[in-house]
Amino acid sequence: MANSHTGDIMVVGHKNPDTDSICSAIAYARLKEKVTGIRHVPKRAGKINPETEFVLHYFQVPEPELLRDVGTQVKDMEIRDTEGVDSSISLKKAWELMKQMNIVTLPVLNGRRLEGLITLGDIANSYMNIYDSRILSEAQTSYTNIVETLEGKMVVGDPERVFDHGKVLIAAANPDLMESYIEKGDLVILGNRYESQLCAIEMSAACIIVCDGAPVSLTIKMLAEEKHCTVISTPYDTYTVARLVNQSMPIGHFMKTEHLTAFNLQDFTDDIKDVMASKRYRYFPVLDDTGCYRGLISRRNLLGVRRKQLILVDHNERTQAVNGIEKADILEIIDHHRLGSLETMAPVFFRNQPLGCTATIIYQMYQEQGVEVDRQTAGLLLSAIISDTLLYRSPTCTRIDQQTAQELAKIAGVDPAELARDMFTAGSNLLSKTAEEIFYQDYKTFTVGEQKVGIGQVNSMNADELKTIGQRLLPFVKEAEEKSEPDIIYFMLTSILDESTTVISSGKTAAVALLTEAFPDGKEDEIGYYLKGVVSRKKQMVPSLMMAMTQN
Repeated sequence: MANSHTGDIMVVGHKNPDTDSICSAIAYARLKEKVTGIRHVPKRAGKINPETEFVLHYFQVPEPELLRDVGTQVKDMEIRDTEGVDSSISLKKAWELMKQMNIVTLPVLNGRRLEGLITLGDIANSYMNIYDSRILSEAQTSYTNIVETLEGKMVVGDPERVFDHGKVLIAAANPDLMESYIEKGDLVILGNRYESQLCAIEMSAACIIVCDGAPVSLTIKMLAEEKHCTVISTPYDTYTVARLVNQSMPIGHFMKTEHLTAFNLQDFTDDIKDVMASKRYRYFPVLDDTGCYRGLISRRNLLGVRRKQLILVDHNERTQAVNGIEKADILEIIDHHRLGSLETMAPVFFRNQPLGCTATIIYQMYQEQGVEVDRQTAGLLLSAIISDTLLYRSPTCTRIDQQTAQELAKIAGVDPAELARDMFTAGSNLLSKTAEEIFYQDYKTFTVGEQKVGIGQVNSMNADELKTIGQRLLPFVKEAEEKSEPDIIYFMLTSILDESTTVISSGKTAAVALLTEAFPDGKEDEIGYYLKGVVSRKKQMVPSLMMAMTQN
C-alpha cells in the first residue's frame, strides 16, 4: 500500500491576506520546522496585495503557494500502489497477477498512461462467452503468450510473431479428412502422429501445437521451417490445451477502454463519493496532474482519508479561514484579534495576545525557543509590524510592538521609516486596479451578534488617490452588498499621514444608522462618513460596531 499524502503541516493566514498574514505564516513555518524537524509549509489563502508583493521581493522570499480549499482530496487517501500491466499480457497471466495481489482490477498502461482496465469479471466473461474458432487470431495473440500459457516451448518459429489469421482446430481425424477442413493460416492442436503433423504443415497451417510432450522429428522441423509454420510443444494433453489456449489471448482485446471512471489526485472526496457509489466497480484508477497513473482506490479508502493538518495565523474567524476548514485538523492558532467563531474538533494550542501584530507574537516565540532569527526572517516580521501598526500610528500598536520592530530592524539591517515609505508607496499604487480588485484586496467578514459584517480597507499616503478610489468604489460597494453573503458592508479608506478614515457603507439604512451610532463624532463628506483618528479595523471599527449593535 502506498499513500500520496505527504504529511506536511501547512501554516496559513486568512483570505485576502495582508502583509502580517503572509509574513507570519512564512516565519512561523520556519520556526516550527527548526524546532520539530517536521516539514511545515507556508501557504496563502488568497491573492497577495502589492505591499506584500514588494516586501517578498525586497527580502527575496518566494511567494507561498495558493491554498484554495483544505477539504480532503484523493491525494489524502490510502492509494493502492498496484502496478500497471501491458495490454499484450495473456488473460492467464492477468488472472495469476490478480490472485497474487488479491485484487479484482488491473490497470493497463502504455508507459505511465492509463490505457484501460481489466477485471476478474472481464476474464470470467471471456471464459464463459461462446466465441467462434477465429477469436484467437482476431485478438492478435502472440506466440509468446501461447507458449507461456501452455507452459510449452518453441520448437520452430519466431516467438515475437503473432497469430493473426485463421481458426483454431483439433486434428482428431485421419489425414484424409483433415485435408478437408484445415485452411491456410490455421492453428492446429494435435498429438504425436507423424502423419497428422505432416498433413497440417502441408496444408499451410500457421502453427501446430504438439501435445503430451511428444517429440518432434527432424523431418517435421525442417518442413515446418521451410513452410514458415510455427511448432510449439506442450506437456499438456489435447483436452487441456484446447481448454487453455484461449487464455493466451491478450487482455487488450477484452479490457475496458471507453468511459473509464478515473480520479485526479487533486479531486475532493466530497465530489467523488457519489460517483463511486453509483458505479459497480470495486477499484478506481487515480491519475496525477500530468495524466499519469498513480494507483487505485476503493470506496473503503474513503473511510480512512487523512484530514489536512493546519496551523492558522492572524485569524480565528471561520468566515476568514480558507475554504473547507471544517474538514481539516487545526493544530494551532496564533493570533492577535478578538475571539471569533472558529470551532475545533479537538483541543489545540491557542495563543492570542493583545498586540498590534501577529508577527510580534511569533518573534517572542523565536526567543522562547532559543531559535536565532536570520536577517531575512527578521525583515519579514518587521514588515508585518510596520504594515499592521501603520509604522506605530495605529491605536493597536503597543510598546512591545514598537520595541520588537526596533530589534528586528537591527537584525535585518534596514531603517523602519524608509522601509515603511517604500511599502506604503507600493501598496498605495491602486489607481491602476479595478474597483473589484481594490475592494477585495484586504476584505474580511466578521460575525457580530447574529449578523455578518464585511469590512474592506485600503491604506494610502496620498489623499487625492483615496478620494479618486472612493468615488470609483461607491457604486461597486452597493453591487457587492447585493451579491455577497454579509448583511452589511463597509469599506475603509484610511489616510496614513492624516490618521483618518472615510467609510463607505453598503447603502442600507441600517448600515448608515449603525455607523453613526458607533461613531457619533464622525461627519458626512462627499464620499462617505469621515472619522478623524480612526485607522484600525480590528481595534476601532469592529469593537465600536459591536458595541452599537449590543446597545440596540
